[in-house]
Amino acid sequence: MAALAWLLIPLVAGIAAGLWGGWVNRTRKVRSDGPELDGYARFREAMERSTSGT
Repeated sequence: MAALAWLLIPLVAGIAAGLWGGWVNRTRKVRSDGPELDGYARFREAMERSTSGT
């Protein structure tokens, strides 16, 4: 019976971790790549201007 208790501890911990992970991902807001792509476009434009001026 003691061995069964020791086997249930990791099982319960795994279930709790799975539930917590699901809850954390559920409440996270979805964000698009818009701001990152805009910043990259500005970076490319700046690099093109600096190389074409020489």
